Amino acid sequence: MTISVFELFSVGIGPSSSHTVGPMRAAARFAEDLSRDGLIGEVAAVDVDLYGSLAATGGGHGTMPAILLGLEGYQPETIETDEMERRLRELRTSGRINLGGRVPIALAEDDIRLHPHTVLPRHPNGMTITAYDGSGRQVRSETYFSVGGGFVVSASEPEQNRSASHNAWSFGSAAELLDLADRHGLPISAVMLNHEMVTRSQPEIRERLLHIRDVMAACQRRGITRDGDLPGNLRVRRRARDWYKRLDAEDPSRDPAFAEDWVNLVALAVNEENASGGRIVTAPTNGAAGIIPAVLHYALHYTAAGKSDPDGTAVAFLLTAGAIGSLYKERASISGAEVGCQGEVGSAASMAAAGLAEILSGTPQQVENAAEIAMEHSLGLTCDPIGGLVQIPCIERNAISAGKAINAARMALRGDGTHRVTLDQVIETMRCTGLDMSAKYKETSTGGLAVNVSVNLVEC
Repeated sequence: MTISVFELFSVGIGPSSSHTVGPMRAAARFAEDLSRDGLIGEVAAVDVDLYGSLAATGGGHGTMPAILLGLEGYQPETIETDEMERRLRELRTSGRINLGGRVPIALAEDDIRLHPHTVLPRHPNGMTITAYDGSGRQVRSETYFSVGGGFVVSASEPEQNRSASHNAWSFGSAAELLDLADRHGLPISAVMLNHEMVTRSQPEIRERLLHIRDVMAACQRRGITRDGDLPGNLRVRRRARDWYKRLDAEDPSRDPAFAEDWVNLVALAVNEENASGGRIVTAPTNGAAGIIPAVLHYALHYTAAGKSDPDGTAVAFLLTAGAIGSLYKERASISGAEVGCQGEVGSAASMAAAGLAEILSGTPQQVENAAEIAMEHSLGLTCDPIGGLVQIPCIERNAISAGKAINAARMALRGDGTHRVTLDQVIETMRCTGLDMSAKYKETSTGGLAVNVSVNLVEC
């Protein structure tokens, strides 16, 4: 089964795909289902319960306000940052939401019940929403799981991912992907394009991928214009604006000697925007959202293909990265709460390395090797955000991992594609490592940096 590139790259809001985007989608889905079944008019009260990692770090990840907005019918793909901030101010003043956009219900962020020590069997990111009528009778109750990258499944759905599809161009392993490429004499990007063309036309695919690129670039531009502290009690200062001013002065002609500095800046700018709740492209998660834009920036500005055909380069890069991302989503996990940061930053670095290797004219075998190298050296990466905020170590980690992706691609291009460890083997190793990892290192803010760095007030 293969997941669409448009599921792996989706427009949303920060700071977390699993803790902000996913819960908002789940809440909006709950409200939509009530409306569809003609039940929304009966609802007089709503309870929300968060479990496991959602409860442990929801305060720092913006989970509670995201759920309130979702219950009102807002979607992360379409809500604008200014509108979101305005509506949240109103909700915090009134303590009431408009369920489905039309039924007034008393519900505030503090009313959401947290169960950080209760982990539901299916996934660490669990949430239950229950609606009651005026007599206290239960109208509907549903449990949802935010499984990473903004993907949401309900307890009543099968384990298999709803967004995965099967056709003649589908692949469920790196070995199958390479077989398709070899059999048809195509690069990885063309295999993924053919998979997407089963449901969409080629012009539509190109247009949508270029829109994703443009949203990434807009996020980067916003990030270098804003200063001050990021939200939360860590008082993390934004650095991208000052870095941009200095770099622009030092490197007005964009000398390749400064390439790494610009890559770092892009990753920093994007992740500072994410940390502040800005408009973001989940790639494949929000916590890792700066890596692919940063490496794509490198591909567009420092490679021959990027300079001669920027649109075509962006499309091929994102298709290749999406093909690799599908493997991680289907064969392991991209959820920090499930497998640690190796599933987020590690997967993004692997995807970006593959995309760049293809732009550098790598063979399918070299592309697969680049993806394998980037993940092999991300194995065991923990998710221990200080204060439950997507700031430390997340922001700098994106910049470091973007550099790792570029290095992995260049290393792969020095070889002939032959290598001892396969991508399938490293993905399985990542999955097993995540299962073995202590829960305190998996987005709970109960281990690592989160407990060894003092914070006056932890937002979780």
